[in-house]
Amino acid sequence: MPTSQHPQPGAPPEPFGGPPAATAVISADGTVIGWSPQAERLLGHPAEEVVGRPAAELVAAPDRLDAARIASILSEAAAHGSWEGLVEARRHDGGLRPLGVRVVPLCKVGGERSWLALAVDMHEPQWDVNRQMLERFLTRSPIGMAVVGTDLRYLWLNDALERSGGVPREQRLGRRLKETMPGLDVDGIEAVMRQVLETGEPVIDHHYQGFTEAAPGLRRSFSSSFFRLDDSAGYPQGVCYVVLDVTDRREAQERLALLNEASARIGSTLDVGRTAQELVDVAVPRLADFTVIDVLEPVLSGEELAPGPSSGDIPLRRAAQRSVREGCPEALVDVGEQVDYVPSSPAARCLAEGRAILQQQQDAEQDRWLTDDPARAARIHQYGAVSRMCVPMRARGITMGVATFIRQTTDRPLFDEDDLRLAEEFVGRAALCLDNARRFTREHTAALTLQRSLLPHRLVRRSAVEVASRYLPADGQAGVGGDWFDVIQLSGARVALVVGDVVGHGIDAAAAMGRLRTAVQTLADMDLAPDELLAHLDDLVIRLSEEESAAAITGASCLYAVYDPVTRRCTMARAAHPPPAVVDAEGAVTFPELPAGPPLGLGSLPFESAELELPEGSLLALYTDGLIDNRRHRDIDAGLDRLRAALSHPDRPLEQLCGLVIRSMLDGHPTDDVALLLARTRGLSADEVATWDLPVDPAVVATARELATRQLESWGLQELLFTTELVVSELVTNAIRHAAGPIQLRLIRQSVLTCEVSDASSTSPRLRHARTTDEGGRGLLLVAQLTRRWGTRYTHTGKIIWAEQSIPMDEPEGSAPALDAWAGGDG
Repeated sequence: MPTSQHPQPGAPPEPFGGPPAATAVISADGTVIGWSPQAERLLGHPAEEVVGRPAAELVAAPDRLDAARIASILSEAAAHGSWEGLVEARRHDGGLRPLGVRVVPLCKVGGERSWLALAVDMHEPQWDVNRQMLERFLTRSPIGMAVVGTDLRYLWLNDALERSGGVPREQRLGRRLKETMPGLDVDGIEAVMRQVLETGEPVIDHHYQGFTEAAPGLRRSFSSSFFRLDDSAGYPQGVCYVVLDVTDRREAQERLALLNEASARIGSTLDVGRTAQELVDVAVPRLADFTVIDVLEPVLSGEELAPGPSSGDIPLRRAAQRSVREGCPEALVDVGEQVDYVPSSPAARCLAEGRAILQQQQDAEQDRWLTDDPARAARIHQYGAVSRMCVPMRARGITMGVATFIRQTTDRPLFDEDDLRLAEEFVGRAALCLDNARRFTREHTAALTLQRSLLPHRLVRRSAVEVASRYLPADGQAGVGGDWFDVIQLSGARVALVVGDVVGHGIDAAAAMGRLRTAVQTLADMDLAPDELLAHLDDLVIRLSEEESAAAITGASCLYAVYDPVTRRCTMARAAHPPPAVVDAEGAVTFPELPAGPPLGLGSLPFESAELELPEGSLLALYTDGLIDNRRHRDIDAGLDRLRAALSHPDRPLEQLCGLVIRSMLDGHPTDDVALLLARTRGLSADEVATWDLPVDPAVVATARELATRQLESWGLQELLFTTELVVSELVTNAIRHAAGPIQLRLIRQSVLTCEVSDASSTSPRLRHARTTDEGGRGLLLVAQLTRRWGTRYTHTGKIIWAEQSIPMDEPEGSAPALDAWAGGDG
């Protein structure tokens, strides 16, 4: 049987939606009296074959003809005003096709009522609903929809749009958007509507924000799509638009963007305060109106903390804060000051319990702690604190502080669980960066302490040179490096000036620097020539580089110079280090072309020395590359030019000149360590040095003693006569017995009395302990016991044996500071 349904009485007999219906006219006795072209196309029967035949032949196969069925359909249509249902119609080829059929009465002709049958093919997709059903569907849709006319006044809107807007339907129909929803971007929305009316092109996913009457104090986000409605002739009749509330989606996108931004911005430096400030800069204003970071005091100094929550006995300090109001007027303390919380406050409980606390809105029970903290209560009353989050800053099981986020007005939604999860996420990332900064601060402090302990604290003023120095560690981001310098007193009134640079930063670099400095001092005591000293130092670095802990030494640079005040000559050699600057008495600055030499530890090329003659009052400047290549985009030549200009004032006191050079070369704290050593030379006068050439004759020993005695008497050093006679006698005798001529005796009166005997032999003297039966072999032992120190150094023509004695009643040697502050000196 065909299925049927009956529309409500009085419902208009509308055709189905979709393609045009096939129609047929049936007489009262069930005979087809009309057949449309659409019916012919649908079933394939031409009109001449159908008209005049019973309609029953069209609704079933010939073997299933049932004339009573047609009569029953017509009877029901007469009783209810129409009939709708599904029937199987016979096509021209004999097959069956399901049709949706509606039968409605036509006016009576000659007393007989005829019927109009409308049919559609149920195999084709179509809407099988009438206008009433479609309107009910659109009206009850959960998506807001509306239709406006060409004058942009509302013609229709559904229930969802009425609810989301908060304005009753009767107050919107016939009015424009700007008259009913002023809290939205009405000008922008109506501009889009006009565009759609003019162009006919739909606008999809147009975003805007604003306030609605449904939630007057809450900014919402919306996405709307607009398309034009045309009549059958193509003339525009209005605009239909669909509205979605995308506030939740937008907030989720903003949270994700905020988290990505936090990952990129937080932790750009290894500075505790800067890392905390980066966190609050990300949070305000996008997450909160006011944010503060309070850290435990040991975190700022890099100290180690016990794992777990904070017990509350460690003081807190404000590390960073930011507000939407300029100057953070809500804050009770400034950055760097101590912070005190009452134990029942959210921040104190967050630290003690080690968990985040969310206070979505002001609550008398939760805010009871404010009675114990009247100062904060007054600030909250003045500036507001509608919603609050306190999140512990924890990393590697250690609680380092607490981050507090506050929303102060009702213009923004209250903090919710999603906001708390977001805050916990990027506070956790910030806490890890903060812990890295804390650990770096500890290592940096330890490395700086180690480096300062390894560098000379006081540079003793030598008769041969006047010295001044500066050492500036790199800023906190780069860390402590391995720059170092030294001034070493050598035999014969000579002095060694050395400056070096170890690759890298941190404790390893500082330790490597200390090892190199100790090695240079040891090698300098051997009175090696500069090139030989660097060769021995290179061999030592190669051996040390095999140890994993000494890897930082490889690639180090060094400049070693020896100045002899007697000859006024300076011998230098360098290992991949910047050349020294030499300034004459008139202020002319030159950079000697010394052989560069390879970095230490490579063992590839030999080192070469160069010798310069330095007139009285010449100035030597030794430095590390951080001084001349410290600023971005500056080449070495430009740095040398600036150094030349800064050094062109040799008449200034050295301490003053040091400060001038530093300020001229550096703009702020250096990004690499800087070491600067200035030395002003002086030669020994004729009354400070006495030299005699002696023949190779045993009889000359007595003459040598007499020459030395007369010289000491002229210097007023009679107290040293006995020891000096013995030293001269022994050293000259050894040269005559064991070496080759010529022989030279020299006495030098400086801060000590030095006796030197040179010969043409390279044979090294040996200190030995003679037996009681030996007739000799005790001379050098006596020299070693009677003098403060003695030794041998080799020259191009042989060797020199020397011995030093302290001069009685000598004035205390002055000293110059070696480690000065950033703007040290008075220049």
